Amino acid sequence: MRNICVFCGSQSGTDARYRQTAIELGRLLAQRGHGLVYGGGHVGLMGTIADAVLQAGGAVSGVIPKPMTERELAHETVTKLYVVSSMHERKGLMASLSDAFIALPGGYGTLEELFEVIAWAQLGIHRKPIGLLNVAGYFDALISFVDHTIAEGFIKSKYRGLFVTAEQPLTLLDALQRHQLPPTRRWLTQEEA
Repeated sequence: MRNICVFCGSQSGTDARYRQTAIELGRLLAQRGHGLVYGGGHVGLMGTIADAVLQAGGAVSGVIPKPMTERELAHETVTKLYVVSSMHERKGLMASLSDAFIALPGGYGTLEELFEVIAWAQLGIHRKPIGLLNVAGYFDALISFVDHTIAEGFIKSKYRGLFVTAEQPLTLLDALQRHQLPPTRRWLTQEEA
């Protein structure tokens, strides 16, 4: 896992543990030689993790749509900043630059990015490990809902294995190293998605 994509909030949230965990994860990524791929912003948990990786001597690749740079949201001191035309292009480039995915706490955008890479894994578009960093139980209700969709017959039980969860950054990074996605059929390529 050379580069790890982290989806996270453009806000910092109300619990100080969210920000502290983003800092800890950023430091660990740099210490382990993983590059960070993320949404390119300087605000919220996005800015926090990017700063932590940079301060620890790691490489950071940000991917941001042009309209967001015009609103002064881009992190100008990252190692490489990719400016793209749309959110759709942003997600595709982030996925292609990454060898694994982690979701930290965040809002609609974070959840949408997370579920898209999970759906892409289910469709056989990629075979990259996916993890949820369940800081302070942030994703408990979401995990419970996924289990509910399985119980109700909307997701096959084997696809629960498309992602792993952990409460601590080190534990999650180790789990991602070992994560073997369940077998899937290749329905689409990334270009067709």
